Amino acid sequence: MRRLLVPLFTILYIAPAVLFFSAQSALAQAASGKHPFTFEDMMALKRVGDPQPSPDGKWVLFSVTDVSLEANAKTPHVWVVPTAGGESREIIFTQSSDRPRWSPDGKHFAFTSTQEGGSQIWIADFDGASGKVTATHKLTSIATEADGELWSPDSKNILFVSNVYPECDGEPEAEAACNAKKLDDRKNSKVKALIFDHLLYRHWNAYKEGMRSHLFVVPTTCVGTGAPPVRPGEAGQKTSDGAAGVPARQTPDHPNAPKAGASGTPSEDACRYNDLTPGDYDAPVSSLGGQDNYAFSPDGQEIAYSSNHDKVESTSTNGDIWLVSVNSGGMISGNRITPLAPQAKNITADNPAGDFTPLYSPDGKYIAYRSQQRPGYESDRFRLMLYDRKTGAKKNLTEDFDRWVGTYTWAPDAKSIFFSAEREGESPIWRVATDGKRVDIRIHGFLDDLTFTKGTTLLFTRMTLQAPVEIYRASEDLSKWCDVLNSEPDCSKPEQLTHLNDATLSQVSMSPLEPFWFTAAHGDKVQGFLVKPPNFDPNQKYPVKFLVHGGPEGAWGDDWSYRWNPELFAANGYVVVMINFHGSTGYGQKFIDAINGDWGGAPFEDLMKGLDYAEKTYPFIDKDRECALGASYGGYMMNWLLGHTDRFKCIVTHDGMFNSTSAWGTTEELWFNEWEFKGTPYSNRELYDKWSPHLAAKNFKTPTLVVHGQLDYRLDVSEGFQLFTTLQRLGVPSKMLYFPDEGHWVLKPQNSQLWYKTVNDWVDQWTKK
Repeated sequence: MRRLLVPLFTILYIAPAVLFFSAQSALAQAASGKHPFTFEDMMALKRVGDPQPSPDGKWVLFSVTDVSLEANAKTPHVWVVPTAGGESREIIFTQSSDRPRWSPDGKHFAFTSTQEGGSQIWIADFDGASGKVTATHKLTSIATEADGELWSPDSKNILFVSNVYPECDGEPEAEAACNAKKLDDRKNSKVKALIFDHLLYRHWNAYKEGMRSHLFVVPTTCVGTGAPPVRPGEAGQKTSDGAAGVPARQTPDHPNAPKAGASGTPSEDACRYNDLTPGDYDAPVSSLGGQDNYAFSPDGQEIAYSSNHDKVESTSTNGDIWLVSVNSGGMISGNRITPLAPQAKNITADNPAGDFTPLYSPDGKYIAYRSQQRPGYESDRFRLMLYDRKTGAKKNLTEDFDRWVGTYTWAPDAKSIFFSAEREGESPIWRVATDGKRVDIRIHGFLDDLTFTKGTTLLFTRMTLQAPVEIYRASEDLSKWCDVLNSEPDCSKPEQLTHLNDATLSQVSMSPLEPFWFTAAHGDKVQGFLVKPPNFDPNQKYPVKFLVHGGPEGAWGDDWSYRWNPELFAANGYVVVMINFHGSTGYGQKFIDAINGDWGGAPFEDLMKGLDYAEKTYPFIDKDRECALGASYGGYMMNWLLGHTDRFKCIVTHDGMFNSTSAWGTTEELWFNEWEFKGTPYSNRELYDKWSPHLAAKNFKTPTLVVHGQLDYRLDVSEGFQLFTTLQRLGVPSKMLYFPDEGHWVLKPQNSQLWYKTVNDWVDQWTKK
């Protein structure tokens, strides 16, 4: 981030009192040994996630992503930490390793790696006594790549996801060859044209090019046939001391060593990839992260997964839960696979809305999953459902719980489920019994990635506005956990297991999130938040960055972000104000639904009244130096502000809707626009026109920075171009930051650096004295 340089002639006109307080602030900062948060600090942080406890409960594997500004790259690695606490260590030293998943005996774990180009599944041998990896073995070598792996509970198979051509479905060997040939033909063709014959031909930031996500299983006897095994310190694989060596041999006592064929080499039959979900469908459904949309049954014989078979996917949110036998796509006998016609069973066909993230109970009696009830509405309430595998009966465990159920995990005794759910700027862990009679908070905070170790130790990730994700564990004594909804925060006293970012954060000055409430649209109480700049002086006046979140069904809270980081926005001398307007999550479904068909109505009123309240309540806010910033729906709101208020000195609008009709015609997820605007532009033109920012262009006056990415298919780049053209023709001071290689989010490190600098420079230009 650029530090503000004040010219000498400006200093001459600063009041002596201001100089005094600035000097005092500088002295306080120097005395603390801390400095304001910078972009370079943020890139130095390690990105922790995905805790995976070992079957014996002694170790936790997790992923850590390092960012290199110089290389303009993010590289994931696999780390380990003792469950009881202790030093965290990197244990896979390849160029890229991610998503560790344990074998049932805890002597191995699977992980994904792109060390040889495309993503493939590898197996690591793990020494439970020392917590070290003794060798790694390549499992898959599939042309369409592999990720999302799971180890079957019976140890016989590994499940993975691969994007394939559905017309290649068939006998495993022929299917693999067909997919490989199609990929090769596309790569070598000088004609890059695509032909579409149905909607959802592109999604988020990529064209689908006729491919579908399918679930495959591969026998664990395949281990070692993909490539020679490698031990740490061998074949260029660096150890912690930087040593390197030569390829290792397949150890004859390896439990999954493939049987030799007639030639003395591992049999290729052991490595056939069995497609469990053939057909012209995404199975599992596509996801932007979070919990898997597929799971193994405890006996390893069945897969549950979510897939949408509706004819027009672009208008449908109807993911269903399907069940398929591991052997239904091909009977595995020894090292041979005999193709069979898959017989998948839809267990949620009675629900025309979304059903996702199935998870079997430890005793195998139930399948839990998250469910919605209104077709076409991606922001309907997520309920926690229970499916009885014996009777087929379904039960809603959270019927009276007016929050979205997030990630969840079964308790080891299968009598209750623990889950995260947003509530008023936090995301606590809740518990519900399988009888559904009681839902209560167990741990407060902004928490995710829930999983139990052997026994009753709960692992989870935690973050705040002032610190990114680290891994925590909860007390094994459940009697010490919170028992009532309004108990004191952190009453379970969770213990922090990882401390990968302590050193960096100890050098940085940040301010906590401060909540406030006010009365807004419909007479409802609405929550807002404020972040003060570092070394805050209550006697000084500060300019304001007014942030508006996207979604629109999203929310600000006490959580960490690398893309719109309030601490980084506050760091160079700003007060940051944020409002969770009508439509925000964490305040009940009625509050969320209030934005449907009312995009520029109640939310706009909430935002203006929230800022009014902050200006009146906090005397250090300089209401004459405010800039508004937002992306996605926040970008839409910036465009709406342009035509409906002149109170801001500047605006930053990132991938926002400008023309509601053209946005409908160029988006891929039509269900979103058609729900929010209650139809299509030709069936409900009045509502599209009512809330379209472009129709108020004659009122545009505020200096505006427009940001958009070429690969943004949710809100096409043409929305940004239309706005910039309009601003330029009207003579409004404006600038456009265009990314040819980014989608809806700016993700590449150097692009992110340019984004923060350009945005903050624009705000400084119009608000700093």
